Amino acid sequence: MQTAFVFDAVRTPFGRFGGALAHVRPDDLAAFVVGEQVRRAPALDPAVVGDVILGNANGAGEENRDVARMAVLLAGLPVSVPGTTVNRLCGSSLEAAVQAARAVESGDADVVVAGGVESMSRAPWVLPKTDRPFPAGDLNLASTTLGWRLVNPRMRAEWTVSLGEATERLRERYGITRERQDEYALRSHTLAHAAWESGRYAALVTPYHGTEPSTEPSTEPGAKPSTGPGTGLTRDESIRPGTSLERLAALTPSFRPASDGPGGGTVTAGSASPLSDGASAVLVGSERAAGLTGLEPLARIAGRAAVANEPQYFGYAPVEAAERALARSGITWDDVAAVEINEAFAAQTLACTDAWGIDLDIVNAWGGAIALGHPLGASGTRVLGTLARRLVEEGGRWGVAAICIGVGQGMAVVLENVTNGGTA
Repeated sequence: MQTAFVFDAVRTPFGRFGGALAHVRPDDLAAFVVGEQVRRAPALDPAVVGDVILGNANGAGEENRDVARMAVLLAGLPVSVPGTTVNRLCGSSLEAAVQAARAVESGDADVVVAGGVESMSRAPWVLPKTDRPFPAGDLNLASTTLGWRLVNPRMRAEWTVSLGEATERLRERYGITRERQDEYALRSHTLAHAAWESGRYAALVTPYHGTEPSTEPSTEPGAKPSTGPGTGLTRDESIRPGTSLERLAALTPSFRPASDGPGGGTVTAGSASPLSDGASAVLVGSERAAGLTGLEPLARIAGRAAVANEPQYFGYAPVEAAERALARSGITWDDVAAVEINEAFAAQTLACTDAWGIDLDIVNAWGGAIALGHPLGASGTRVLGTLARRLVEEGGRWGVAAICIGVGQGMAVVLENVTNGGTA
C-alpha cells in the first residue's frame, strides 16, 4: 500500500447568497479550481492526473451530468482525464478527498485532484412529476437550495425537521446557551478577518476572475490550463469584521419563537453559517507525486472515518467520526495541535468541541464557516486544505478536519504535518 499525501489546496473566495458569484455557473466554479490546482503544480503534466473527484450536494441544476467531468473539459485538461462526482451532502468534498486517498493508497493513481463545488444562489426550483397524467390541481415548486424536499412520506417526522430545528434540539440536549453561541459567532468573524489581514489565506485562495481564456479541452499532453488575470471576487464575502456581541444578541431566533422559558429559540442567522457559493480543491498524491508535480507534500493522510447517527442530531456526528479517525491514526486528542471543524452552527460546533474536551484555541484559528461561508459541496476540502496549511504555518504535527452532514452523518480526517517535523 502506498501512502497518500496532501500536496496543495486552493479555493475560490466564498460568495454570499445572491452576491458576487451568483452569476457564475457551478460547473465554471468547479473548472476554475480544478484548472488552478493543476496549474499550481509546476512540473505536472495534466495527462498524468489519474482522476478528478468532486463533491456536490445539490446536483439538480447546472452542475448535473457529473460536474467533475464537466470541470475537466471546461478547464481545458486533456480529454483523457476522467472525472467522477460524489454526494455526501455537506461532507461531499471531504468524501472526495477520502476516495482520492484510497485511489493513491491502492496504487490506482499517483495524482488525484479532489474537491467540491456548490452554488446555492443558482440552485433551481424543481417540479415533481405527477402520479397521474393531466392533474386538475396546482403543483408546487420545491427549492433545492438547502434542506429536505420531496420527502418520502414513510420517513419519520423527527428525522425530517429543518437543520435549524435540529440544532435547537441539539443545543437543548447539551446545554449550549444563546450567549455562548453569540460569543462563538463573534470569534469566527474576528479570526477570519484577522487571518485575511495577516495574509494567512494568500496561499489558499485564488481570486475568482471568470472562465476565460481556457474553454476548449486540450488533446496535447503537458498543456496547462490558464487562469488569466487576477480580477473579480478577492475575499470571502460574508465576513463581518464590524459585528459585535450587542448586534448578535439583538438578532431574532430563526427557527423557534424567542422565549425566556424552556423551548424558546436561540439559533439566529448570526450563529449559523450563511448560504454561499464557491469551490475548493486539494491535490492528493503518492510519494512519487513529488517528482511528478514539482511540489513537496504538506501532510500525510493518517486516518479517516465516516459515521452516522439519528438524523435530527446530525450536528453531533463529528464527535464519533473524529474519535474513530484518531484511533485509526494511533494518536489521541493530547497529540492534536490543530482542529478545523465546519461551523454549520455555533451550537453544533460547541457541542462537538465540548465533547472532545479540547481547548478552543486550537479550533478554527483562521475563522470558520459562520464567517467564511458554507457552500455545501465545497466545505469539506476547505477545512482539509486549511488544516494542512495551518499545520505547516503553525508547526504542529497532528491535526483533525471534521464536518457534520445532514440526515445524520459526520466525517473526519487526521493529517500529519510532514514539512518541518512539526510537534503537537
